[in-house]
Amino acid sequence: MSQPADRAAALTAVTEAVWWVTIIDARLVRQYTDLYDGVLAARVAVQRPAIEGTLAGLRFVRNMMSDQAARVDFIGPPACPGADDGVVAAWMWKRVPELALGPLPARVRPWEMTRYRAYTAWLADRTVGEVFGRAAAFLDLAASRAVSATDTGFLANW
Repeated sequence: MSQPADRAAALTAVTEAVWWVTIIDARLVRQYTDLYDGVLAARVAVQRPAIEGTLAGLRFVRNMMSDQAARVDFIGPPACPGADDGVVAAWMWKRVPELALGPLPARVRPWEMTRYRAYTAWLADRTVGEVFGRAAAFLDLAASRAVSATDTGFLANW
């Protein structure tokens, strides 16, 4: 069984990882839009929804973690008996209740509901390691292309 300190440490680690993944994703989307879209388009068609859905689901988690009133525990120890609940990558994303969108401005509600659906489809009932692995594989490739493009641009202008 998980000790409270283990749960707190796991939640802290996942919260930090969600923050960084979504910040890196946002930076690539805003600063390297064409490159980002190109890397995504180069993925096999069946991979694109998983990548986009995973990142949208992580954005949902980030938004909910920053809203103290809506805050929930998004992860829990593995359900398998004997599983190592001390390994955060083995923890599972939980199903969370549908949002109460009433307090949000009307223009934001459909956007946030899309993110909630992405969370449900691509994060819930999967391991933390699987979700971050999928996000990291894509972002690592996109970031490496951005670095290459930046280096090439710098040298061409030298």
